[in-house]
This record gives sequence, structure tokens and C-alpha cells, in this order.
Amino acid sequence: MESFALHSLSTTATSTLLSHHHHHPSRLSLLRRTSSRSPPSTISLRSLSVQPISFPLLKPIPRFSTRIAAAPQDNAPPPPPPPPSPSPSPQGAKLIPLILSISVGLILRFAVPLPEGVTPQGWQLLSIFLSTIAGLVLSPLPVGAWAFIGLTASIVTKTLSFSAAFSAFTSEVIWLIVISFFFARGFVKTGLGDRIATYFVKWLGKSTLGLSYGLTLSEALIAPAMPSTTARAGGIFLPIIKSLSLSAGSKPGDSSSRKLGSYLIQSQFQCAGNSSALFLTAAAQNLLCLKLAEELGVVISNPWVSWFKAASLPAIISLLCTPFILYKLYPPETKDTPDAPGIAATKLKQMGPVTKNEWIMVSTMLLAVTLWICGETLGIPSVVAAMIGLSILLLLGVLNWDDCLSEKSAWDTLAWFAVLVGMAGQLTNLGVVTWMSDCVAKILQSLSLGWPAAFWLLQAAYFFIHYLFASQTGHVGALFSAFLAMHIAAGVPGILAALALAYNTNLFGALTHYSSGQAAVYFGAGYVDLPDVFKIGFVMATINAIIWGVVGTFWWKFLGMAFGTGSAVAHRAVDSVMGPRTIQHEAVEAASASPALAGSSMLSSTCDIHAKAFQDCIGSYGSEISKCQFYMDMLSECRKNSGSVIGA
Repeated sequence: MESFALHSLSTTATSTLLSHHHHHPSRLSLLRRTSSRSPPSTISLRSLSVQPISFPLLKPIPRFSTRIAAAPQDNAPPPPPPPPSPSPSPQGAKLIPLILSISVGLILRFAVPLPEGVTPQGWQLLSIFLSTIAGLVLSPLPVGAWAFIGLTASIVTKTLSFSAAFSAFTSEVIWLIVISFFFARGFVKTGLGDRIATYFVKWLGKSTLGLSYGLTLSEALIAPAMPSTTARAGGIFLPIIKSLSLSAGSKPGDSSSRKLGSYLIQSQFQCAGNSSALFLTAAAQNLLCLKLAEELGVVISNPWVSWFKAASLPAIISLLCTPFILYKLYPPETKDTPDAPGIAATKLKQMGPVTKNEWIMVSTMLLAVTLWICGETLGIPSVVAAMIGLSILLLLGVLNWDDCLSEKSAWDTLAWFAVLVGMAGQLTNLGVVTWMSDCVAKILQSLSLGWPAAFWLLQAAYFFIHYLFASQTGHVGALFSAFLAMHIAAGVPGILAALALAYNTNLFGALTHYSSGQAAVYFGAGYVDLPDVFKIGFVMATINAIIWGVVGTFWWKFLGMAFGTGSAVAHRAVDSVMGPRTIQHEAVEAASASPALAGSSMLSSTCDIHAKAFQDCIGSYGSEISKCQFYMDMLSECRKNSGSVIGA
């Protein structure tokens, strides 16, 4: 039956072709040759598989008219050439950044003479460290890959042993950062963060200003349990802002962007830094700052509570002022948004009731935050509290292990943070940081700068040098330890210096469109022009500096006694700026914290500065002298070099 059907098709096609043989002689010849080799009456499925060409060639012909078939084939335009295949993307390291990054270390190692007081091992590690930092800025490879190469170089050159090079991979702070990324994924996966922000829009969104405050307050509420500003921006707030803006007729890359979208983007962007500065666990770089400070002997007891107490008033005032200030400096064209609460209500209705996973997420984060606050009293470290929370989420199915494995940012952070922290710690152990601090102290002494002036100068330099960085965490890894050592060398109380640098690390995240992860997210939305980003970034940086400088000074003065054994440090830090509160009270504190230095308000030598820092540390930690090892090493080195004798 199948042979008959094929024979009929071939016969029909042949008769059709014969009617037009004067137009297509080549096809007729082809048919005759094919028919002579394989008669239609004997065609089988096997023979069809060998000679399929005759049927596709002939079958379409009856569908065309005689006029079309008569068209000369020789005059047909040639088919267009295939598009050129795209050139393969370059692989491996970028050549020029690679050469520059390596050159920095080689020049230091072989062209700069070894300074007195620094060992060859320490100098070699410093050269590797500087090449690593240069690579973070120039990016010859992704950050994690370049950090791993730096780690490998330190082992291959026998600058560090394998165990010393990998020592920071067991750091509690670094693992707390990693687990915090998993918490952030839980907020996004369950939709809890989106729900919280939508509720604030529903409650406060009747006007543009109220809408901005609703988004700002919701981020501040979410921040302590979601330590990635980039995740908060891209996963929660930008989608909400875009939805609200488009519903108001405000489109990105269009003149209508100033109706609503531009203002909401700028407001949320500028407020994000203060939300991150408010809580220790609101940003990964906060935890890194405290870890690096600890490497230099600056240990903050009960860190979560101490951080929040010191940051609370200036951060909250900045959060309340920023939307209003931008409302005046960068006003939206649309002042009222009466439809926003309705849109939020509709979205909440579509989301449905709070799910079981959302309730689990809420309960787990409340437990984690409670343990972070009370952990020191209960004897539960912060990282253990985070581990308990993550374990609950895994056991109850809110997160699965694939979620954790796919969180690439967490594992990348583990790799390069650990490398930088480990190198910074070894530089301290080898005496390089002590040597650098001593050099800075001598320079500041030659300029006759008191420590308050040095404090403001170094803080400003640390802040505005961020124009050269595209990452907050990269900035911390590169410069935090060095600047903290400079502060300590200048006589600035260690806790004050460490916290101020850490707060600034969050605030400079809104300087430019490349200054942080959330900066790239918000600028990429297309609502804000580049000149406005730089202009508003600089203006708001100045305003934040004023708020944190003035309000923070009064607030830290008020909290002086709340820092417990460290109150003498806090009082002297603030009183040097504002003047002593009462001579009698300050004299008593000075006597209890530093008897040998109570009668001196101006230190006249470098060794006196180191002695004061060591005495302050002992006053803060009492018998825990190991926490003051860095200051003791600096003082011993200074005495050895200068022969000074300090009475104790």
C-alpha cells in the first residue's frame, strides 16, 4: 500500500513537471535518472531512505503558478551571506591591570630599601598584600580569584606557612557574614521582605514624601536581618519603586522620570547607608570592620548592643531628615500619590495571607536578633546564634541546601574576605603595622596636630578616597586597618576611631553610581542622570557628616557612662572636642583610668602617645591584657628606638 502511494505521488509529480519541461529541463533529467535507478513499482521504505531527494524536490512545484515557475533561475539573487560569528570573549586576566597590579608589589619589594625595624618576611608580605589590594581596585580577575592568587603567592614564596595563610578561614566573623547572606536569601525567597515594604507603602503612601518615608522605615526594619544592601535594593525596593513610578506615569530614561521615580530612587539610595550604619548586622562590611579592629587590639564588648547604642541617634535623625532634604533639593513633580495605597493593597491581596514559611522566617530572625543582643550574657557567640537560625530554616524547609550553594556572593565573600583578613593579621604579627603607625605618629607630631584634628583629617581622607573604589568591602579590606592604625598612632581612642571608620564605610556607599552594590542597582534603573548622582552624593555626604559629627558628639558624650569600663575613653574623646563637662569629674576618671597621665592634656612625644593608648586600653579591659597587645608592642618598639622612659 505504501509503495502504491509513493508511486502515485511520483507519477503526479512527473506529469506536472512534463507540462513545464521547457522551463525546467534539469529537473526532468534528474527525475528520469532517479526513476531509471529505482522504479516506482518497487519502492520500499528502505529504498526511500536512500533516495529521499526526489520527493522534496518535486513536491512543492504544483503549488506555484506557471508565471512563477517560468522565472529564470539564473537571475535569482544570491542568498545573503551568513552573519559573522561573534568574536570569542577574551579569557584569563586582563593584561594591563595584571601588569600594573603585580608591578606595585615588585617595586615595593625590590626597588624600595628595607626600612629599619621591618623584617624581610614582613616587607615581602606587605608587597604581596599591596599587589592584592591593587588587583581589587584594577580588577585583572574577579575579586575572589585574584585574592586566591595572592594567597598562593604568599605560600609559594614561603612568606607564610599554609596554616598561617588559611588561618582567617576559621574566623567567626567571616562565617557570620556568610550565614547572613543565607538569611537575605530567605527574605527574598519567602517574600517576607516584599510584604513588609508593601505594608509600609499602604500605611504611609498617600503622598510622595510619605511614600518615601514608608520605604525608608521598612528598609530600616528589615536591615538587621538582611545584611546585603544590594539584595535589599534589587530584590525588594527597586521593584516596588518601579511599579509605583510606572503607575504614576514616571518612566525611566524619559522626561517623565522626574515625576516620581527619580526622587524615590535618590531618597532610598541615600537612606540605605544610614540603615546599614544603624545595625551591626545590617551590612557585611560592618562585621569585617570589627574583625579588623580586633586584629589591632580594639575589641568592643557586646558588639551588637554597643554598635546600636552609638549609632542609634545620629542614624535615626539622618533617616528622618534625608527624605525631607531631598524633597527640597531634588523635588518630585508629583507631590501626591493617592493611588499608591490602593496599589499596595491590591498587591497584598494578590500575595494572600502570610504563609507558613514567612512566619518561620519572622520567628527565626527574632530569635537570632535576640541572641545577638543577649548573646554575651547567655554565653552564645554571634556566629553560633546565626548557625542556630540557619539550622532552623534548613530543618523546616524554608531554605534548602541548594539555596545555600547557589548563593555565590556568600562563598565569594568567604574566599576573598578571609584572604585579606588573614594577610592583615599577619602584617600586624610581623610588626609592619606597628612600623607604619609609628611613621604616621611622627608625621602628625611634626605638624603639631592634636588627636582631635588628626581624627577629623583622617576620617575625611578615608571617606573621600572612596571615589577611587567600586566596593565598600574592598575599601575596608584595603584601607581600614591602615587608617585605624594611623588613628591609634595619633592618640585617638581606639573604640572611637574604629566605630567612626565603620560608620563612614556605610555612609560613603551613596557617593557615586559605582560606590557600592546598591548604587549600581539604583542607577541601572534609568531614573537618575549621572550628573545628579555625583551632585546629590556629594551634598548628602556633607550633610551626613554634619549630622553624625554634631549629633554623634552630643550622643556619645551622653552615653559615656553607658560604655562601662570604657567610659574614660569616651569622655576624653568627646571632651577634647567640646571641652570638659566638669573638671572634678574628669579628674576622677582620668585618675582611675590612667594615673600616670592624669595631669597631662597634651602629649609631647610619640612614645607618650603610645603610652596613653596602652593605658586607655588597660583602663577599658583591666586584667585582659591580651586585648592590649598591639598597644604594648607599639610602646615597646617606640621605647627601644627612642630610649624614652615612661613612668607607669
